[in-house]
Amino acid sequence: MRARLVGGVIAAATAALVAAGCSDPGTAPPAGGPAPAPSPASAAAAPISPEHSQADVLFVQGMIPHHQQAIAMSSQATDRASSPEVKDLAARIGQAQAPEIERMNQMLDAWGAPRPQRGATAMPGMPGMPGMPMGDMPMHGMMSDAQMHQLAAQAGASFDRMFLQMMIEHHTGAVEMAQAEQVRGLNPQAEELAGAIVAAQQWEIAEMQGLLSRV
Repeated sequence: MRARLVGGVIAAATAALVAAGCSDPGTAPPAGGPAPAPSPASAAAAPISPEHSQADVLFVQGMIPHHQQAIAMSSQATDRASSPEVKDLAARIGQAQAPEIERMNQMLDAWGAPRPQRGATAMPGMPGMPGMPMGDMPMHGMMSDAQMHQLAAQAGASFDRMFLQMMIEHHTGAVEMAQAEQVRGLNPQAEELAGAIVAAQQWEIAEMQGLLSRV
């Protein structure tokens, strides 16, 4: 009887430890690669509420060109980057941010607000960037035309390093913009998207900081 009781206690304790390990959301990512960034897919699930504030409009109107510049920068990695990890990161940035741009355009349409207008130039060989004044919503982390041309002139390891340095600054600016929306925004979908941007881009900033030590 005592042996069965002790065996049952050990089995129960083992099961509890296994369950706790599986359910721990803070478990470190496996060695050899970064943890995947949280998916922003949920931000696109709900219909867009017409309820909004000027802060929501300015956030979306500013984040659209911000994302478009990130995609323009990332598209260069296909031919210019030498690190497979940098190429993979750049591809993921484009894949994540393009649907978010479409979602934000839908928000502006739902609110009867104008979409950002496209400007004349962005980068050699790239479509023009939106050139709409953003009022009280500064677009933190945006690269200048000179910086974009400088990136376009790089290749190999020098591209990898410059891309990562610029994108860290770019992502940091996007996180600041999204955090301001979380404080001042009114529309629930815009606030949810802002939260997804903060989570995803903070993951990517950490990933890029690690890559910088290896390229």
